[in-house]
Amino acid sequence: MKSPAHAQSSSKRNYILQLLTVFVGFLIFGFSENIKGPAIPRIQSDLRLDEMQLGTLLSLNSLGYLLACTFTAYLIRRIGVKVVSLIAFGSMAASGVFIFLSHSYPVLSGSFFLMYIGNGMLEIGLAVLGARIFVKNTGTMMNLSHFFYGLSSTVAPLVSSGLMTVTVFGHMLDWRGVYLIILALSVVPMIPAVMGKFPGDATLAEDRIPLKAIARDPVIWLLVTVLSFGVISELAVGGWLVNFLEKAYGWESSAAAGMLSAFFLCFTLARLLLGPVTDKIGFTLSLIILAGFSGLCTFAAIVAGEPGAFLFALAGAGIAPIYPTVMALIADRYRKSSDAAITFVVTLMGVACVLGNYFIGALTNGIKNLFAAGAAEGTGLLRGLQAGYAFIGLCALLCSLFAFLLYRHLKRNNELI
Repeated sequence: MKSPAHAQSSSKRNYILQLLTVFVGFLIFGFSENIKGPAIPRIQSDLRLDEMQLGTLLSLNSLGYLLACTFTAYLIRRIGVKVVSLIAFGSMAASGVFIFLSHSYPVLSGSFFLMYIGNGMLEIGLAVLGARIFVKNTGTMMNLSHFFYGLSSTVAPLVSSGLMTVTVFGHMLDWRGVYLIILALSVVPMIPAVMGKFPGDATLAEDRIPLKAIARDPVIWLLVTVLSFGVISELAVGGWLVNFLEKAYGWESSAAAGMLSAFFLCFTLARLLLGPVTDKIGFTLSLIILAGFSGLCTFAAIVAGEPGAFLFALAGAGIAPIYPTVMALIADRYRKSSDAAITFVVTLMGVACVLGNYFIGALTNGIKNLFAAGAAEGTGLLRGLQAGYAFIGLCALLCSLFAFLLYRHLKRNNELI
């Protein structure tokens, strides 16, 4: 029989392994998501893609999430969050090999799709694990977890831009080699995942809130809307900011990648520092203020032109806490069925994000063609890029608006969190 001291030591060791899985998992997640910024213009040039094809390629991100949502929660209940996490990391590593071997748009699309399925499984798995282990100071711990995503996202564009110029054995790595190297790092968080014991679902079946009951709760639908607009705005920056700065203002690749890194620096610091604030002033009020700030910064940057480009980066401070704060709210409100609630919200968010990324590409292409006839050279593309990026800012403002509606609903029912 284990002594109390031994049991406590074992429990502490296991908690550390759980934290390492979550923190390092988000670290790798951030790299895999945001090396694409500097790579996108090279992919577009190499494969001769137009903006519509580019938007479709980026929308596979959300489509992969969506597909992962259809089976990840079921897999977690059947085989556990530990095995699901290992599968997710493994599929991300494998996708790096396929991207390296991609030399056509269909093959690259399929490889990206596999990577995003792995990302989607990982995102849900880490969210469920976080909801199960962070029972105190939920907002702070959720934001701290996602801080590691922001940390790797901050350096990812610079790492990606730098590695693409590196020559190995007489061959330049280019974007294919960068994806191969970065996604191979997915094996690192598999180590604490294998060594640790993950919390199972200790809630009895009769104590769980049925999915139908969750779907009838108006709060869950407001959370879906808030998160959808917030995540569209967040994820779109990684795919479109470098492209915008290079093509609209003629920036060099390194300078554009540096601004994307500045965005993620603000993003990272916000998640590190604002977690306790969300716990103190309330999750819902935090969503209203932060999303509104991000949207206003984005529109101000577009109106100010090139001198206001720093405001694109500053917008990251507002949009960063949206996702972890919504996850914290879900964890607190649906403690007995967090996996079902998270899956419900993220699934519908995935649908919205597929449409959102596709719409940005279509809007940019459409406005570009509309202004192309009779306009000065480059004006059509500039207006298209401005319109596409304005939609990113609009999503942040809509996130703030629906967070206000959520706040009003919860306050009316004395359910503010």
